[in-house]
Amino acid sequence: MPGPGHALANDLTRWLQAIPQPEATHAHAIISPHAGYRYCGDVMAHAYGQVKVEQVKLIFILGPSHHVYLRKCALSTAAVYETPLGNLEIDKDVCAQLMATGAFQSMSLDVDEAEHSIEMQLPYLSHIFRGQSVKIVPVMVGSLTAESEAKYGDLLTPFFQNSSNLFVISSDFCHWGSRFSYTFQDPNQGPIHKQIEWLDRLGMNIIESGSAAEFQRYLKKYGNTICGRHPIGIFLNMVQASQQPCRTNFLKYSQSSSCKTLQDSSVSYAAAVLHDDGAPRPSQPPIGIAS
Repeated sequence: MPGPGHALANDLTRWLQAIPQPEATHAHAIISPHAGYRYCGDVMAHAYGQVKVEQVKLIFILGPSHHVYLRKCALSTAAVYETPLGNLEIDKDVCAQLMATGAFQSMSLDVDEAEHSIEMQLPYLSHIFRGQSVKIVPVMVGSLTAESEAKYGDLLTPFFQNSSNLFVISSDFCHWGSRFSYTFQDPNQGPIHKQIEWLDRLGMNIIESGSAAEFQRYLKKYGNTICGRHPIGIFLNMVQASQQPCRTNFLKYSQSSSCKTLQDSSVSYAAAVLHDDGAPRPSQPPIGIAS
């Protein structure tokens, strides 16, 4: 009799098989949404389908905190994450190395279990890495300043420079509607759902450019409710600090519904991939320890 993950595995397989042919180069980092799979599972496949699993040994998952206010980044105290498709072991050595910098805090098990931004990435990871020996480093990203994003970007860049590490940046895009207290409008862009898409794609283009400063200016100007804006900010700082030839491309975009009136609401989903375009990256050196 099929196990509890049988239907889920079938869905993930179907979505992954439906994407266009992956590029030959390895996806060193991805941006993936984290809503229910019936809303964005197909979008997530466009990012996960680009990962060359045989090249990956360690996976960093950066997700925003939805339920707890943090001024720092937090690390899991668990040893293993269980999923319906298999377990994922947390790299406690790397977590200890990060904690030793003084820049991170621990999250309680209750906080860890309540946060879905990391959780929703786990079944996809278990599925594509089945049979592979990999470990994960879950990082819950708090409400950071631009300066803090740069600091965490610098701390994580040595790991980012290692081509056997995969970075998963968990984020949905615009949360539009009165229930989100955000109703941006620009009638010049057409119906409301087209206005939202214009706004999201403006931000997506900036992310593709790799400029952390431009992304900050965009958020300040438009206030777009991108829940993973701080993980994305860290990602952009890593891209800049690594100075490695790479490119980020968004491959898929969708909305949970097509808003036409102010009574409607929607959440946007986008999948992006960062490909290395240069020589293989070296293994990471030790990161700095806080004084």
